[in-house]
Amino acid sequence: MDEKTLASYIDHTLLRADATEEDIRKLCLEADRFGFKAVCVNPLWVAFAREHTKAKVCTVVGFPLGATPLELKEKEAAYCVRAGADEIDMVINLAYVKSGDYAALKDEIASVVQASAPAIVKVILETPLLLKEEKVLAAQAAAEAGAHFVKTCTGFQGGATLEDVLLLKEAVQGGCLVKASGGIRTREEAISFINAGASRLGTSSGVKIVCP
Repeated sequence: MDEKTLASYIDHTLLRADATEEDIRKLCLEADRFGFKAVCVNPLWVAFAREHTKAKVCTVVGFPLGATPLELKEKEAAYCVRAGADEIDMVINLAYVKSGDYAALKDEIASVVQASAPAIVKVILETPLLLKEEKVLAAQAAAEAGAHFVKTCTGFQGGATLEDVLLLKEAVQGGCLVKASGGIRTREEAISFINAGASRLGTSSGVKIVCP
């Protein structure tokens, strides 16, 4: 896979709490230089990123724990879209999954999808904290709720695995796409996740991946 094709899968990510304006500017310059699909930044930086890159601007909602009331997730998503976000990566309320309340989970996701329109919504499942059946049912709920992607995890609780990508791909049956995120640091790992079925990769190692 050539550098340009590989870069087109990558959300070039910087979600550190101590990121500065200069850090975000550098992220945007790298996105344009290497042709990354998107930059992924915290909500504070959405408007700035929109002004400094030709790439898509992705941001996070309910990040990193997901334990935010739905009303606030809706408002955060709507704010980010107004500020220029093209894509919203939302963290689900894991309590719904652990309680087996997939109806509430589906309602939460559908509401954020609606609040985010016309932006693409990627639903972060936080797979390292879920059992196999929970991953399947949560992914199916996301697809049924109108999500455009299911995403493995934030990277705060552990990383993506090839097994999880394969599992999520099978679970959604084409109802949405799969994003792998968390711990992807090398070209070989990136290509392995793409071959397993990931249509997008979230990583802070994008430059290293495309230019090893």
